[in-house]
Amino acid sequence: MAKEAPPRWDRRMQQRLARGEAAALGELYDRFASLVHSLAHRVLDDDAEADRVTREVFGHVWENPDAYEPKEGSMRSWLARLTRRLAVRRLRQTESEAYETSGEGTAEELDQKMRQASAAARADYIVRSMPTPLWDALELAYFQRRDYRQTAADLGVTEDEARRRLRLGLQLLATANTQAPDGSWPPGNGRSL
Repeated sequence: MAKEAPPRWDRRMQQRLARGEAAALGELYDRFASLVHSLAHRVLDDDAEADRVTREVFGHVWENPDAYEPKEGSMRSWLARLTRRLAVRRLRQTESEAYETSGEGTAEELDQKMRQASAAARADYIVRSMPTPLWDALELAYFQRRDYRQTAADLGVTEDEARRRLRLGLQLLATANTQAPDGSWPPGNGRSL
């Protein structure tokens, strides 16, 4: 199955970054810094560390603009994957140092913590990227405790459409905890939604 062509903005941004346009980096930062910071914070639960990861992500982009592969998905997805990888690496480093210093916990507990942090960051990204109709249905059903009939009435859609939106939204969220044994995400899970 052929991958979709990336949006024109993503290709132009990569070209501008490759030419060394500082304004392009500023534009990219303005557009995605809040996403990168929030994903890093979700993993690390520390503002200072999330700030550091945010700087690392954009520093990496500036130094390696050709690392973005348009065939793999959108620039947003690439930045999210890069953020997740760097944040989990930093968490593993700080937790390993704490483990070595204190001697408390086990390697299995550390590994479990890394998997949980990674899944939480992935779920956060999915929620932020979810199409509005799906998010609206989930918000009504799960945060406002509406059943699918009430959700349909509130959204002005049929009951079948409300059930479809809820099912699709939950299926997207379920992918947050779907990771291959080698730690990579299955094909397509890094693409923007």
